[in-house]
Amino acid sequence: MAFSVIRSSHNLVRPCEETPITTLDLSEIDRLPVLRGNARTLHVYRHGGKDHQVAKVIKEGLSKALVPYYPLAGRLKQSNSNGGGELIQVECSGQGVWLVEAYANCTLDAVNYFNDIVTSQHSNVYDDLLPSQFPAVEGLDPLVQMQMTAFECGGFVVGIKFSHTICDGLGSAQFLNAVGEMARGLHHPSITPVVWKRDFFAKSSPQQQQQLNLNPTTTVVTNYRLQHANIDISMDQINHLKQEYLESTGRSCSAFEVVAATLWICRTRAVILSDYLKQNTQVKLVFFANCRHLLDPPLPKGFYGNCFFPVTVTASCEKLAHLSIAEVVKMIQESKDKLPSEFANYIKEDHEIEEDPFTPALSYATFFISEWGKLGFNRVDFGCGAPHHVIPIQSSAIIPAAIVGTPPLPHKGIRLVTWCVEEIHSQTFMDHMMKMMGK
Repeated sequence: MAFSVIRSSHNLVRPCEETPITTLDLSEIDRLPVLRGNARTLHVYRHGGKDHQVAKVIKEGLSKALVPYYPLAGRLKQSNSNGGGELIQVECSGQGVWLVEAYANCTLDAVNYFNDIVTSQHSNVYDDLLPSQFPAVEGLDPLVQMQMTAFECGGFVVGIKFSHTICDGLGSAQFLNAVGEMARGLHHPSITPVVWKRDFFAKSSPQQQQQLNLNPTTTVVTNYRLQHANIDISMDQINHLKQEYLESTGRSCSAFEVVAATLWICRTRAVILSDYLKQNTQVKLVFFANCRHLLDPPLPKGFYGNCFFPVTVTASCEKLAHLSIAEVVKMIQESKDKLPSEFANYIKEDHEIEEDPFTPALSYATFFISEWGKLGFNRVDFGCGAPHHVIPIQSSAIIPAAIVGTPPLPHKGIRLVTWCVEEIHSQTFMDHMMKMMGK
């Protein structure tokens, strides 16, 4: 996959109209330390339109979308709160988002549309496709950074860094879809963004805020390196597993539930005899669920901040390795059923937290999984159609994780992007997955 990228220009894209200059408070969830970073993605498009002026179109769309989404053109601001702790806010300054224009010396076909890109922490491929470092002389990093790389075939790749402090996956996809709509000539986004609405649960006391921000039980094992893998699962395979669950339990299940169960079982069977796990080790499956609808009243359509809560499923390593997919799906559903009460307890003003649920102990025994297929990234259209596929970039080399997304067009089904096992366990894990999927 040898190719070179030349960055030809870069600039700050500001809102095309005057926007409010103000300072906005973040929610308790926004301010969680675990969200202090950028979510990074690559969006691959096969065609760039007849005039090949995609960068100009994206720039214009950004400038227009930043009018209703004006907080995203601002910067994070840190100050001391009245309670003596650190307070993070958004300073709405209209400074803009960072846009880099670049071109590559090959066609997308020559690099197989990056279908097999290795997006691990130790790969340099994505470095050329993500926006270059924002100049230190300009001040704090923009909340949104983008790079549009044009390829010789007329296709292009949009690399994005998006501050997770400001938006969750649903929120960032909502903004990008608005950019696409503005780029296509719409006068208003189809979803009107909520101006802010980050006060959806009571402020904590300084002591409670400290409890929210600290997790003394967190343990990180750093002497392993996780291997990246892409696994494609057809709709026929998914429907077969869902039908098996229906026949054995009389209940339906989602594609995410059956895939998560399969992944967790196969990973556990692959690593059960590793140096990091013993047969009686308690292993965890963790995924984050949207909670907008669980508030009273629910958050309005158009909210683009962080509003989710972790669902945690726990079992002994030995027990899990011998369970069926149906049994694990049932465990996942039972844990999801507890979400409304657990989230309601979390947002109460008088809640007490012994361990921050957003940062469970990190180790080889904890497996994170995230569902991306329904976020909306695969619908972002800048005027030349939906992306061929969207590639998440691995965020950590020491946190076992998987992302449930969609395969490159025109294929249907699920693409699993995983970094969940060491090299020594990689083949065994893949063998278990192929067997489970009937391959």
